[in-house]
Amino acid sequence: MGEALSHAAYPGVVVGVTFCAFLETVSFSGSLLFAIGGAFLFSLFGLWTIEWLEKSGKMPGDAALCFMLASFFAFGLLVFSYLQSAYPLFASHVQIYLYGQSATMTDFHTMIYGGLAAVIILFLVVAYRPLQAMHFDQNFSSSAGVAPPFLSSFSFVLLVLSIVIGIRGVGVILMSGMFIAPAIAARQWSDRLSVILWLAALFGLLSGFLGNVLSVDLSTHLSVLFPERRLSLPTGPMIILVGSSFAFFSLLFSPKRGVFARIVRILQFRLRSDEENILKAVWKRGGISFSECRKTIHLWLPTLFYLLWRMQRHGWLVWAYQRYSLTPDGTRKAARIVRLHRLWEVYLTDLGWPEDQVHRTAEEMEHILTPELENRLSKQLNFPRFDPHEQPIPERDDFR
Repeated sequence: MGEALSHAAYPGVVVGVTFCAFLETVSFSGSLLFAIGGAFLFSLFGLWTIEWLEKSGKMPGDAALCFMLASFFAFGLLVFSYLQSAYPLFASHVQIYLYGQSATMTDFHTMIYGGLAAVIILFLVVAYRPLQAMHFDQNFSSSAGVAPPFLSSFSFVLLVLSIVIGIRGVGVILMSGMFIAPAIAARQWSDRLSVILWLAALFGLLSGFLGNVLSVDLSTHLSVLFPERRLSLPTGPMIILVGSSFAFFSLLFSPKRGVFARIVRILQFRLRSDEENILKAVWKRGGISFSECRKTIHLWLPTLFYLLWRMQRHGWLVWAYQRYSLTPDGTRKAARIVRLHRLWEVYLTDLGWPEDQVHRTAEEMEHILTPELENRLSKQLNFPRFDPHEQPIPERDDFR
């Protein structure tokens, strides 16, 4: 929606500036209000067009978005071609809104956009709870009267205001990036909506500030290094690049959802599963030599050395007479793994699985069954004493 409405705002900017040029009594700098007003009205009209296409035209939502985006943007380019030939000075002003240009903003711009931002912040603070209920459970909020009927429409009005605020600095083309990047970055660090809102605002603020600073400083350095080329970095793309960097960093390094955190959790789970497989093998054999362990547990040799060392350190294994044996703690831990394995085999055979096909699945499930699931399985299976292969199932008292 943000992508579509930002493109719908562009013809509003063009029409507003063209109307300002027709009047001939409004200065070039005074066309700001006409550009803002046109962008706001055309964005609302684009929103109404999408709703009409979905409800009356029976058009799918994605098709309505694409149709509105393409048609409105094409109309804006058509009007701009006329403005460029008739009023080239005002046409250069429209180009600012297409690609963004924060460097030419004045105190007057700051007052206008600051006031619009204050309206949005005030609304979020006052209507935070109804907005939360509406977006997370719309049916409940409507039936319970938590969210007023006008709240959804007014939130879209604020979305349009956000677009109007952002297109001057970032531009119509890149505005959707400023909607998405801060939200993606913030979502990786928290599960609470209030915290996500604050983090998204912080990432957006830092993106705007650092994007402007880097645009000016890097352009200055490039002009010194390459004076004949006159290289410069536009502000809008730099802001988006900084915001994308925040999002990319969060996707990689956030503690819960980050790629590296997930890799660490996967490796930890695999190591724990390999440890439990070694304990189970020692439990079944009553002791195991290193060569037997290596043949039974197919692991990379340094990994096997590390796991055996760690299990000895935890007090689960002891090395004596050229064999690894279980300590009392290791025996209890191994007995629980065997119990979970054989309980799951009984459960699968009760579901109708053949006895010769349950072992592989039980090998996977034994590592993830929680004590709660173990209790439920035991009750549902009426506390079985033997698995489908007539092997005894260790009792819970054996490893308490």
